[in-house]
Amino acid sequence: MTPWLVHRTVESPNHDERELPVTMVVLHYTGMQTAHDALDRMCDPAAKVSAHYMIDTDGTVTSLVPEDRRAWHAGKSYWRGITDINSASVGIELVNPGHEWGYVPFTDDQMIGLMPLLADIIERYDIPRANVVGHSDIAPARKDDPGELFEWERLAQLNLALAIPKPRIALFYDNPASFHLALERFGYDITDGRAAVRAFQRRWRPDRIDGVVDGLCGALLFELLLERDMGRAR
Repeated sequence: MTPWLVHRTVESPNHDERELPVTMVVLHYTGMQTAHDALDRMCDPAAKVSAHYMIDTDGTVTSLVPEDRRAWHAGKSYWRGITDINSASVGIELVNPGHEWGYVPFTDDQMIGLMPLLADIIERYDIPRANVVGHSDIAPARKDDPGELFEWERLAQLNLALAIPKPRIALFYDNPASFHLALERFGYDITDGRAAVRAFQRRWRPDRIDGVVDGLCGALLFELLLERDMGRAR
């Protein structure tokens, strides 16, 4: 952690030892009515949940768990062969009531607080942009956060996340099963295929989140895989 990027420290007891090197950042929303409620929960030993950082709507960055410790933010999850996401990631919670309590856009102050923190983490751990993911990416059947209103493109403009590709063709895989296999190749857990497609849409096509594979979904995934295979999507 770079101290000047953090405004305060509130120690959570909910952490343990890492078993993997840090190769990912997972972004969440708190999904609770207030920041105070979220902070209380992440500091409650009975809740068994935490994150390394929380960013309030006014941009205040709170450190909860030291980065060298395993915070408990991902739950049962998967990304590109990794199942112990907690051990392999830094978790960042952004204060937002989420879909249950009245989902709203993230504030400009939050994004301004997030971007230098994320840039610092990426640089220190040499994290690929493809491994800056949302909770819904790693747990598609369980989670929707940080959701379709999160400003991924704003991060992409600073090279802090992958940009939404510009499809050159409307490619439709032979059937949904072939799309699911390609989705798995990109990194998603496809145990629940429809949920995986919804998670893909939430991240890469947020104007349509219905779990239905079509030509644009196929074209977006094709471009993402092509960029990765050509070494341009690190």
